Amino acid sequence: MTERGSGLRALVLRVSSALRWLPPTVARLTLGWVFLQSGWGKLHNLEKVTGFFGSMGIPAPQVLAPMTAFFEFACGILLLVGLATRVASLPIIAIMTVALATAKKGEIHELSDLFGQSEYLYICLALWLGAYGAGPISADAVVARKMDARETPLPARSRA
Repeated sequence: MTERGSGLRALVLRVSSALRWLPPTVARLTLGWVFLQSGWGKLHNLEKVTGFFGSMGIPAPQVLAPMTAFFEFACGILLLVGLATRVASLPIIAIMTVALATAKKGEIHELSDLFGQSEYLYICLALWLGAYGAGPISADAVVARKMDARETPLPARSRA
């Protein structure tokens, strides 16, 4: 590699390292806000949501509608704060999978239709957050730092 190429690579690595906080923060805030709003709307229109769930053939809509509303709202808050992010991503993935399989089923005829659905993109963001966490600007990072500070290293084993 040339000197110019090495210098450019080093610059790109420095910039990307300095901005490593940005993708998880933007993903978390975006997903959190969407689900906070969606859950809030559902919580304040449970009768309508229950009827919609029933019309799609979702079993036990009187149970699943309030449960979905609660999880969307609660997980939205957790994602916004960045607390229990990996756990909060799981209900989001489940809810969006059900939405794709029921409410959006008629709109999906091929793979490109699936990729264009916002629900699928929410699943992708939630999978990424579930795998890699909330990032350094989050309550999860604060909790991890406090837990790391309390851990004591194990004593070295003697070699006898």
